[in-house]
Amino acid sequence: METISSIYNPEPQQEKLPDISIDCLVFGLDNGRLNVLLAKHRDGIRQGQWALPGGHIGKLEDLDSAASRILQEVTGAQDLFLEQLRAFGAAGRFPDARVITIAYYALVKQEEYKVAAGGPASDVKWWDIHEVPELVYDHSDIFNHGLKTLRHKVRHEPVGFNLLPEKFTLLQLQELYESILDVKLDKPNFRRKMMNMKLLVDCNEKQQNVAHRAAALYRFDESVYQALTEQGFSFEV
Repeated sequence: METISSIYNPEPQQEKLPDISIDCLVFGLDNGRLNVLLAKHRDGIRQGQWALPGGHIGKLEDLDSAASRILQEVTGAQDLFLEQLRAFGAAGRFPDARVITIAYYALVKQEEYKVAAGGPASDVKWWDIHEVPELVYDHSDIFNHGLKTLRHKVRHEPVGFNLLPEKFTLLQLQELYESILDVKLDKPNFRRKMMNMKLLVDCNEKQQNVAHRAAALYRFDESVYQALTEQGFSFEV
């Protein structure tokens, strides 16, 4: 019989709760492309199959700490800000056992996180969101729900503070939104909307050492960014 413990924690170092797990959905941005971090099962009947990095919660562990620990153990990635997505608890989501999982998600600048397989994973890899392989259990449902949530969030909260350089061009900002929303945005319309939000500050500088025509550089107004994060807005494409 396949158990969640045999998949996620073949050598548990502390007592784990057998019917509650955590799965981490980490989106990474790399040169205008949106990827997702996946782990390949090392053991069990799902050996060699891809999944979201996940594992069991320790008996005395809080959820947020467990999510960070599990992600680091499986992928090596650490110091990510993980936000709780939702619980997934369909009766048949896991074979021969009733296991409820708490999904967490994050959006990170991919280049800043070095990943390496560990624990129950034989491999970890960033996958383009359009090329995601078949995933185990209901992990495709978790992925699709997380992607939908991310795209909704982008339309109602500012993004980019930790994903762009301190000084960036309007094209870089537009490419960021396009990669997440998976649409081609009208340049004049996008720039007008961003300027109307008073979110950007002109640095009165231009790009240096570029082969093309140097573009103006901007930065985020931190106070406006924070206010829009708390209050929200509507960004229609």
